[in-house]
Amino acid sequence: MRMCRVLGNVTASAKHAAYAGRTLLIVQPLDEHGADAGDSFIAIDHAQAGPGDRVLVLTEGNGVRQILKMGDIVPIRSIVVGIVDEVDVAP
Repeated sequence: MRMCRVLGNVTASAKHAAYAGRTLLIVQPLDEHGADAGDSFIAIDHAQAGPGDRVLVLTEGNGVRQILKMGDIVPIRSIVVGIVDEVDVAP
């Protein structure tokens, strides 16, 4: 699980059928202090997140398959599972 910031929506005119009707978001991984940490990637939205939101993204295929309940062959690896309200990092 990674904390990320939503950069925006992604629109794709041609995509795998598993993505039909799902919102695609581009997300930027963050470190524990909220700074960018690594390359951005695409995740499907399962939490009604929007641009600027800090979110929790599950990036493990088996967990994604369990959440989506679509069987064993799902080409989706990253899913937004929650919106972060606050982060408290101990000194």
